[in-house]
Amino acid sequence: MDILTTIASSEPAVLLRGSFWIYPLVNAAHILGIALLIGAIVPFDLRLMGVIKAGRIRTLAGILVPVAASGLALAAVTGAALFIVKPVDYAQSDLFVIKLAVIGVGLINVGWVRSIPRWSELVQAEDSILNPTEPNRKLRIAAAVSIVAWVVVLLLGRMTGYFM
Repeated sequence: MDILTTIASSEPAVLLRGSFWIYPLVNAAHILGIALLIGAIVPFDLRLMGVIKAGRIRTLAGILVPVAASGLALAAVTGAALFIVKPVDYAQSDLFVIKLAVIGVGLINVGWVRSIPRWSELVQAEDSILNPTEPNRKLRIAAAVSIVAWVVVLLLGRMTGYFM
C-alpha cells in the first residue's frame, strides 16, 4: 500500500485531482477508447463467429483491428491516469481487481487468436479455392470469448465508477 500512497501523492495525481478540466478530459478520452475498442471488436467478432456474414474478414480485419487496438491503447493509457487519482481505493475494489483480471483474459485471447494458423490465412492470404474465407472453430470460440471479455470489462469499469 505504500507504493499506492506514493502514487496518489505524485505530481500527476495531484494535478489530475486538482484540475477542473484535465480529469474530465482524461475521463472522456477513456470512454472514447472504450467506445473505439468495443465498437470495432464486437462487429468483427460477430463476423468471425458467423453471426454476420457480410464483408470479407481480411478487409474487416484491416479496418477494425487497428481501430480496436487504438481504442485499447487509449483506454489503457487514460485508465492508468485515472487510476493514479485514487490508487488505494481502486486496489481495494473487488470490481476493479476483477476488471484487471478480465482485461488479462482479453489480452491472452488476442495472443491466442494470433497464434491460430487460420488467423494468418484469413487476414493475409488472397481468397482462392484453396483458401476458404471462413474461420475455423477455434477462431469462432476466440471471437465469442473476446466479446464476453471486453463487454464484461466495460460493465465492471462502469460499476467500479458508480460504487466507489
